[in-house]
Amino acid sequence: MHKKSLLPSSWQVPKVFRDRIGGLPGRQRAMLEDGHLLIILHEPPGPDEEERRARFFWRKPDGSWASTTEGSGQVGLDTHLEDFETVLNRLDEQEEAARTANDYFKLMRHLNPLVRTSRNLHDALRKAREMVPDDKRIIDYRDRAYAIERQAELLANDAKNALDHAIALRSEEQAAAGKQMAIAGHRLNILAAFFFPIATLAALLGMNVKTGLEPETVNSLVPFEAVLIGGLAAGALLALFVTRKNWRL
Repeated sequence: MHKKSLLPSSWQVPKVFRDRIGGLPGRQRAMLEDGHLLIILHEPPGPDEEERRARFFWRKPDGSWASTTEGSGQVGLDTHLEDFETVLNRLDEQEEAARTANDYFKLMRHLNPLVRTSRNLHDALRKAREMVPDDKRIIDYRDRAYAIERQAELLANDAKNALDHAIALRSEEQAAAGKQMAIAGHRLNILAAFFFPIATLAALLGMNVKTGLEPETVNSLVPFEAVLIGGLAAGALLALFVTRKNWRL
């Protein structure tokens, strides 16, 4: 039982072409046999597309063309290249409008497979040009494919650089925020250390225990003043100890 050919059944191409094409189109490439040139190309891929949709372009020995795209003859190959140019122009507009790292990440998801496809597109047309050196129109197709490849690579590089810059900028903002939080926490620790002794003394002296320093037994503010001054002095020493940079255990 013969497998269904991906090539149109109406095409009178050499049998070797059908034999060399399996159930999947495979990579982009050009084949020449008995003056027949067959070019297998892929449609512009979308993001997260694993399967590639193939387009076939057949140049007959008399120089006429047939294709599986819209349009007949060489118009089909023109349309194929225009599809890439249209996609790249749209992505270029999206790159200019992108502002956040998420925007650039979405753009890179679309550009990465497009860069690989455009590179293989140029390579296939370059080989087709070598196989049929007398057809000057193929030179134009090859040059357009090179321009598409270069535009895709430049756009991908610009998007990647912008993505790296956005990530670096966000990291700097987070580092600056972390530094401010560390400074605020350090200041809070100093305040806590400064008031810790006096708070401890106030808690101890506020207990319902006879200490001999009650107002009814000591008619003076000296105990209160002594506790206040002692607590503040102890707090200052403790805060100085906490903020000291070079101290030994």
